[in-house]
Amino acid sequence: MPMEAIAAEKVEKSAGSGPRFVPERAEFPGEPGWLGALRREAFGRFESLGFPTPKDEAWRYTGLQTITEIPWTRGAWAPRLAKPLPSGARLLTPAGAEGRLGRIVPFEKNAFAALNTALFEGAGALILEIAPGAVLAEPIEIVIDAGAPDSAEAAYPRVLILAGERSESSVVESYVGSGRTFTNAVTEIALAPGAILEHTKLQEESLEARHVHTVAVQQARGSRFTSHNVALGSALARTDLSAILGGEGAECALYGLFVGRGRQHLDNRTVIDHATPHTTSRELYKGVMDGASRGVFHGTIVVRPDAQKTDAVQTNKNLLLSREALVNSTPALEIFADDVKCKHGSTTGQLDAAALFYLRSRGIGEPEARALLTWAFAADVAEKIRVPSIRRRVERELGQRLPGAESAATSTSGGAA
Repeated sequence: MPMEAIAAEKVEKSAGSGPRFVPERAEFPGEPGWLGALRREAFGRFESLGFPTPKDEAWRYTGLQTITEIPWTRGAWAPRLAKPLPSGARLLTPAGAEGRLGRIVPFEKNAFAALNTALFEGAGALILEIAPGAVLAEPIEIVIDAGAPDSAEAAYPRVLILAGERSESSVVESYVGSGRTFTNAVTEIALAPGAILEHTKLQEESLEARHVHTVAVQQARGSRFTSHNVALGSALARTDLSAILGGEGAECALYGLFVGRGRQHLDNRTVIDHATPHTTSRELYKGVMDGASRGVFHGTIVVRPDAQKTDAVQTNKNLLLSREALVNSTPALEIFADDVKCKHGSTTGQLDAAALFYLRSRGIGEPEARALLTWAFAADVAEKIRVPSIRRRVERELGQRLPGAESAATSTSGGAA
C-alpha cells in the first residue's frame, strides 16, 4: 500500500515540553468493513486511555518517557517468514480471518494493543494457520527485522497463530534490528482442542531500540502451550503475556529469561487465567542484571470460582551482578476456588556464597567460579528451548554478555559447538 495513503504521526510541540509522539489514526483503503470498524474502535480506545504512566499499577516500575518524548515517524518493517512454510501450514489474509483477528487480544485496558490494532499494516500482518491434525517436524520462524533506519521510526507488527485441533507445531518470533526504533507488536494465539504449540520469542534488538509486545493466548480443552520468552536487547523492553486456559485438561508452561546490562530496562508481565477445572500451569522466569540495568517481573495466576482441581506453580529468580542493578518482582495469586494446588515464590540476590565457596575449595579461581555459576543460572532456562538453532543463538549471546560465561559454557559443554 502506498505510504501516501497512510496518515503520518504528528509531532506536538508545547512550550517547554519539546517534541512528543502523538499517533494519528491511519486509513487503509480496500480493507473489509469489519476491519475498518475494529480499527476505529481501537483508536478511539487509545485516545481515551492515552499512554500509561507510573500511576497505572501495571506500569508502576516502568516509565515511558523514552517512548513518548521521541517524535517517531512511521517505519515499514513487518513480520516475514525465514523460509517457506511446511506442509500442513498456510497463510491467510486479514479478510480471511474475520472473527478471529483482533479478538484474542483485548484492548479495552491496553493502550499499546489498541494502538497496534488501529495502525498495523494490513498487508504486513502475518496470519498463520496450522491444519487440524498436522504434525510439523520443523519450526516456523517469523522474523521481525527493524533494519537500520537513519531516523527514529516506529512500526506495529501483527501476528495471529491459529493451531488446529490435535495439531503439533513450533513457532519462533525473532525480533532483530539496529538503530533507534520502536516496535509495538501484538501476537494472538488460539489453540483448538488437543492442539500442542511451542512458541519462542527471541528479542535481540538494538540497545537504542524500544520494544513493547502484547501476547495473548486462548486455550481450548486438552491443549498444551509452551512459551519461551527471551529478552536480551533494547534500551526499554516490555512483554505482556496472558494465557487463558479455557477448556478442561488444558496445560501451559511459561519460561522466561531476561538479561540486562548498562542502563537497559527489561519488563515482563504475565497472567495465567485458569478459567476451567482440571488445568495445569508451570512458570519459571529468571533475570540476570548487570551494570545499572533494571528488571521487572509481575506474574499473576488467577483461579476462577469453577476452576477446581487447578494445579499451578510460579517461580521467579533473579541474579544481580552489580550493586547498581535492581529487579522489582511481584508474583501474585488470585484464587477463588478451594480445591486447588497453587504456590509461588520469588528470590533476588547475588551468587550463592556456599556454592561459590564449594567451587573455590575445589581449586577453581573466583572469577571462573562466578562465571560458572552465572552461566548455570541462565542456562537453566535457555536449555529448555527445543529449537536447536535458537537455543544456540541464546547461549552464544549469553556467552558474550555474561562476565566470563563464554569459557564457562565451553567447559560445561566439553567444548562442543
